[in-house]
Amino acid sequence: MKKLRVMLLVHSDLIPPDEVSGPDDPLLDDCDTEYDVKQALLTLGHEVRVVGAYDELAPIRQTLEEWQPDIVFNLLEEFAGRGDFDYYVVSYLEMMGVAYTGCKPRGLLLARDKALSKKLLKYHHIRTPEFAVFPRSRAYKRHAHLPYPLIVKSLTEEGSVGIAQASFVETEEQLKERIRIIHETTKTDAIAEQYIPGRELYVTLLGQTRLQCLPIRELTFDQIQEGAPRMATYKVKWDGKYRERWGINFQFARNLPEGMSQTIVKTCRRICRVLDLNGYIRIDLRLAPDGSLYVLEANPNPGIASYEEASKSAEKAGIAYPQFIQRIVSLGLGAKHGAGRA
Repeated sequence: MKKLRVMLLVHSDLIPPDEVSGPDDPLLDDCDTEYDVKQALLTLGHEVRVVGAYDELAPIRQTLEEWQPDIVFNLLEEFAGRGDFDYYVVSYLEMMGVAYTGCKPRGLLLARDKALSKKLLKYHHIRTPEFAVFPRSRAYKRHAHLPYPLIVKSLTEEGSVGIAQASFVETEEQLKERIRIIHETTKTDAIAEQYIPGRELYVTLLGQTRLQCLPIRELTFDQIQEGAPRMATYKVKWDGKYRERWGINFQFARNLPEGMSQTIVKTCRRICRVLDLNGYIRIDLRLAPDGSLYVLEANPNPGIASYEEASKSAEKAGIAYPQFIQRIVSLGLGAKHGAGRA
């Protein structure tokens, strides 16, 4: 395997430490993904240079020009404090003609806006929950077609940011209050979507035009009271002690209905084609009690720390973590990018 010069592009506050005392080292509290990817790249024998960026492109351009990396491993999820600006940085890498990992700019743009992606999927007859958008710049307007109960969340934030038990609303009064909270806490527009009871499934895909589906993961709720909403709140996603207390687990999907695995794989590949997603992707789905499959979200460039869903699915498929990171690198090198460096 050819040894590469890899520029690891991260948020300026998430530069990984050179050494840690163990997996519970507090130095890893916020940058475990950055650390895991860096260590995997070093294990593979690549030369790694970490570049932190916040609201300036100068550090990126300087490293590209002076060091001439073979590829940029892109872990930057926001720019200038805006999650919806992530595709601008990738567009810049395209213009510079450098290879990079993960999704192309158009896929990032289409998937980031939950309403836009749902409209596109619905046009292509892919089932999604009913929804309505509530912009920050407009007064609240009632949407009579919305079927309660609803889940209220940020239109553009990822990682379950802003989602709590109170995001599950059953009345217009609750809806208006939760929209207000989303507007104030996330500084983004809000989206309210139909709550779909059933099983929550996560599917990771790898590839450019030919997409490999990795083993399906599931979020299970063993101790949640019957009838209570089952959803991936921020605490469910990021607080291991909370999950342990309530019997919530991430595991591989078991006992899916006959033929459902094939339906899921086919649907997820269609989603990626519709939204122009490539590299590594995670699709979040709901399997309703009647067997209907709903798309909740498409996540380009999902979390790839060694413990996260994508990495676990890769391991189940026989791809050890360093080889998973190498696969992402190889996909980036094989993609078609801009014509030349400025």
